[in-house]
Amino acid sequence: MAQSILAQEPQVKIERAGDNVTAKLAGHWTAEYAALVESLAVEIEAEAGQHHVIVDLRQVERLDTLGAWVLDRTRHELGAHGASADFANASPEQQILLDEVAYRGFHAPEKVKSSKIVDFLVDVGKVVTGAGRDLIDGVAFLGELVSALLRVTIRLRRFRGTAVVNQLEQIAYRGVPIIVLISFLVGCIIAQQGIFQLQRFGATPFVVDLTGILILRELGVLLTSIMVAGRSGSAFTAEIGSMKMREEIDALRVMGLDPMEVLIIPRILALVIGLPLLTFIAAIAALSGGGITSWFYGDISPDVFLSRLRAAVGMNTFMVGMIKAPFMALVIGIIATIEGLAVAGSAESLGRHVTSSVVKAIFMVIVLDGLFAMFFAAIRY
Repeated sequence: MAQSILAQEPQVKIERAGDNVTAKLAGHWTAEYAALVESLAVEIEAEAGQHHVIVDLRQVERLDTLGAWVLDRTRHELGAHGASADFANASPEQQILLDEVAYRGFHAPEKVKSSKIVDFLVDVGKVVTGAGRDLIDGVAFLGELVSALLRVTIRLRRFRGTAVVNQLEQIAYRGVPIIVLISFLVGCIIAQQGIFQLQRFGATPFVVDLTGILILRELGVLLTSIMVAGRSGSAFTAEIGSMKMREEIDALRVMGLDPMEVLIIPRILALVIGLPLLTFIAAIAALSGGGITSWFYGDISPDVFLSRLRAAVGMNTFMVGMIKAPFMALVIGIIATIEGLAVAGSAESLGRHVTSSVVKAIFMVIVLDGLFAMFFAAIRY
């Protein structure tokens, strides 16, 4: 048994003949004897000097990827030191393995000269290209959504009212507590800081105008949209992405059901209906917080606050916030569903697309708010 094991171990016998050095290999040059294979390769390099080395594989019984890789590496290192090496008497199978290892390794890629400015411009170009591609995908998806809505409108029996109500519960009803709390606190902060700044000019009562216009026109819908994007948008992406990973969306198609009608339309409709409702509730909560803070810090009683609020805020101020809400809901829904459908078959992909969904939705909500602000300023509304 001991002799059999010794016969299997890799061996090398080095013979010199003039300017040639012959390294006769024997045994198993495999991963099982990795340490011994490495030491024998070092021995071949040490004995080679500047001579031509012939690596004779006639007596090699087994050769695996590790052995072939070490031998090919040795050949390259000998060449780097001014010597040369060739393989001889390799079996067809061994020659295929050596050729494959030589093809796969030791071909260092050429270093491409580049500058930081060029790399920066390349990164900017990639970002711009990706943004343009996302915009095109969003417009195409919006077209598919409108087409599906028309089909559902024509054939009302295909409309899934139960799914819409369920999504409304998840988006609007269950989201009320956190949105009311955050909006109330933001209203308190705005009123407090406004009072502290306006007191220096003896204009404390104008905090009512500041709070009312800012909340109803901008902050109410913006804060609500950001919270919905983080809460419901991420949920949409995670739900649809999980179904994509488990091939449930493909199963729906096999059953003759349109995923757009079954999964996406109920969610986006619920979002378009629920976000204006949440925006109204958030505005009321923020105004309540501003009123209470004005009472304590600015000595403005609730009656004075309400009367001044009625004088400062017109219907157009209220409508600006409400008009924005459905459009922001549509943007959040489209981004969330596109990212969900783009999920591949891994948990890492799911996490990446959920993060991308939230970031893109919040970014687009802020951009859309800015565009609406410019539009309403241009038409003086």
